Amino acid sequence: MRLSRYFLPTLREDPKEAEIVSHRLMLRAGMVRQASAGIYSWLPLGFRVLKNIERIVSEEQTRAGSHELLMPTIQSADLWKQSGRYDDYGKEMLRIRDRHDREMLYGPTNEELITDIFKNAVRSYKDLPQLMFHTQWKFRDEIRPRFGIMRGREFLMKDGYSFDLTPEAGRRSYNKMFVSYLRTFERLGLKAIPMAADTGPIGGDMSHEFIILADTGESEVFCHKDLVEMQAPGSDLDYESDLEPIISAWTSKYAATDEKHDDTEFESQVPEDKRITARGIEVGHIFFFGSKYSEPLGCLVQDSEGKQVAVESGSYGIGVSRLVGGIIEASHDENGIIWPESVSPFKVGLINLKAGDEKTDAVCTDLYETMSDSGIEVLYDDTDERAGAKFSKMDLIGLPWQIIVGPKGVAAGEFELKNRRSGERVSLGRDAVLARMTG
Repeated sequence: MRLSRYFLPTLREDPKEAEIVSHRLMLRAGMVRQASAGIYSWLPLGFRVLKNIERIVSEEQTRAGSHELLMPTIQSADLWKQSGRYDDYGKEMLRIRDRHDREMLYGPTNEELITDIFKNAVRSYKDLPQLMFHTQWKFRDEIRPRFGIMRGREFLMKDGYSFDLTPEAGRRSYNKMFVSYLRTFERLGLKAIPMAADTGPIGGDMSHEFIILADTGESEVFCHKDLVEMQAPGSDLDYESDLEPIISAWTSKYAATDEKHDDTEFESQVPEDKRITARGIEVGHIFFFGSKYSEPLGCLVQDSEGKQVAVESGSYGIGVSRLVGGIIEASHDENGIIWPESVSPFKVGLINLKAGDEKTDAVCTDLYETMSDSGIEVLYDDTDERAGAKFSKMDLIGLPWQIIVGPKGVAAGEFELKNRRSGERVSLGRDAVLARMTG
């Protein structure tokens, strides 16, 4: 993509309304613009990141055996009244009436609707287990939306659901999602720590939040240092194998948010040199709630003995749009964003230091077209801005690599390659630069 033709409305100054790093940098980098309180338009650069995150989340859900579908944003209030949650959600739920005066709502989550879908399609234990997910815009009417997309009213969320015959089988599905989340966040370049959590309005008796450590996190967290250094299972993981040893390795060490924290337990269970006290951001939450929704909604299946039993269910959420801000909070410096390569809007920024110079233009065009033809996503700064402004913009938007081309380098047959994260700069010939980018 040529920058001269791209819509990238960056800002030089920090917006006054931005209280935290991610909000400030997303506005400055031209990723989003506020439409109304807590509701944002996603501009081209931000939308590319959002779609990259959504793709990785979807791939890992599918790898774990979950099937993708799409449910509507507007739901009937009847199902929520049957489950008992219509009033429990309070004013966060946006309630509306259609032209026929039917009570509707803008869904904050989909437990009721997916249970109803399942109830009307599955009758026998032979059709279990089932894992399903979708990625959809949600709305929760926060009383004080703040921190940009981190605590907005409209947000993109992956919510998944499991259906099983027994609590033991339900636990196995829960474990699949637990491990899938570990893999998902690692692919996103994040270290997310699972912590036992309250179930809140979702309900149930088993729940884990996945927390990334960041100075601007909304929660205080306490955990064992080893959890920060643990690695998620590899891509060769067999999800049909016994996952309990993996779960045990992650949950046997102390990890709690301030809601669940106990000073005495923390000090007795964790050696002093292994204690971490920090701020954290929730990026995922999983729940197992058994028959909380299936019983009131009449979601029953026939077991192997011919008895009608309520299915056992769980739900599993990842804040896709929230992750954009979370990644920035965890990965930035004083100059701007530092994207992990897996989610970056482009892999490399190609900087032409003298646009309009025939030889420099020719070399840049060659590099741009060769990399693009090889499937490398390139943002080519072919504008006539001064060099300092070009460097600042590339650092701000945080692409993993920068290739800097100027008349002197063209004459010498060498170009400067900069790693955004480390700041390392090396001079390389054309073929060596291309080998680095395609390797």
